[in-house]
Amino acid sequence: MSGDDPRGELLDRVFLTRVVEPGDEVAGRWVRELGVGVVARRLREGGAALAGVSDKRWAGLVARAGRAEPREDLAVARGAGVRFLVPGDAEWPGQLDDLGDARPLGLWVRGRPSLRMWALRSVAVVGARACTEYGAHMAATLAVGLAERGWVVVSGGAYGVDGAAHRGALAAGGATVAVLACGVDRPYPRGHTQLITRIAEQGLVIGELPPGDHPTPSRFVLRNRVIAALTRGTVVVEAAHRSGSLVTARAAQRLGRHTMGVPGPATSSLSAGVHELLRQEAVLVTDAAEVVELVGDMGELAPDRRGPVLPRDLLDAAARRVLAALPGRDTATADEIARGAQTTQDDAVARLYELRALGYVERHGDGWKLTRQSMISVRGGRHGC
Repeated sequence: MSGDDPRGELLDRVFLTRVVEPGDEVAGRWVRELGVGVVARRLREGGAALAGVSDKRWAGLVARAGRAEPREDLAVARGAGVRFLVPGDAEWPGQLDDLGDARPLGLWVRGRPSLRMWALRSVAVVGARACTEYGAHMAATLAVGLAERGWVVVSGGAYGVDGAAHRGALAAGGATVAVLACGVDRPYPRGHTQLITRIAEQGLVIGELPPGDHPTPSRFVLRNRVIAALTRGTVVVEAAHRSGSLVTARAAQRLGRHTMGVPGPATSSLSAGVHELLRQEAVLVTDAAEVVELVGDMGELAPDRRGPVLPRDLLDAAARRVLAALPGRDTATADEIARGAQTTQDDAVARLYELRALGYVERHGDGWKLTRQSMISVRGGRHGC
């Protein structure tokens, strides 16, 4: 039980990810009203059904509970370089709480960067799997532009627009996050194994499902609410009337996030869904500058790019080493900074994007430079040493 074990709530949440489907609002209400430990215990004991489900469905959940092994799931995750985040963790993105009872019970994460920090300056780029060359070009171009402006590109790791968006961000040396509808230790689709592995090395791969779990059509749909909630806005690049990417856009609208669409030919069925969005509340965008102009003005979630810099003692040791490796006035490449910080280039890039979100550094072409406020802060910190 949670009260007897300091890791009890963590284990209970891992247990529930194996028992409850993502986005189950009934189970989410149980957790909110009764607590994670009580819900997990009731499922293990298998007594009378909790409120809101039929006896048949309760029996199915209890059967799943009997096969769940949370300690084994955590061990498998650690072996694959995967960590498990829960609400309340320092790395938990608070904007996911906007999902209410549909909030993830926890998130499995592959990759070094801080998910919370990256989510602060993130944009979702989604669209058709069977996209046209135009759709792939626009997705990649948008992703490159966003990455060059210091924004994190979030997508679903699928074929088509998703893959083009991830590749565009990676090609620009930028940051990208893939949100999967399966266990993050088993890349899906299989044809994107190399791409998703590279994302995990340079960025983040996240998901709600425990190690080894497989995707289903409903899990793809429910995964989209996480993409919508995690990001500051969603851009749809090509989508037919029944496209799953429209689910992401509508979820973003319900959550009060910005929803954007890239127009296509009026005769293209793959742009019909986007055009319908644009007839409603979505905003037409054609390049990264227009996306940033929109999402950059969002209320409290928008970091103040010219405001006071957060105290340097909030940074962890690795981030401080990367910050210290930047020259006082000149620009340096990620490779040069990595050598100065005695780390890998991928790790340096990840830390630089964290520092960018906090206002310490800015990107200039292929290089990085201290902001004016950071130069003052760094000088002060060095004098104090």
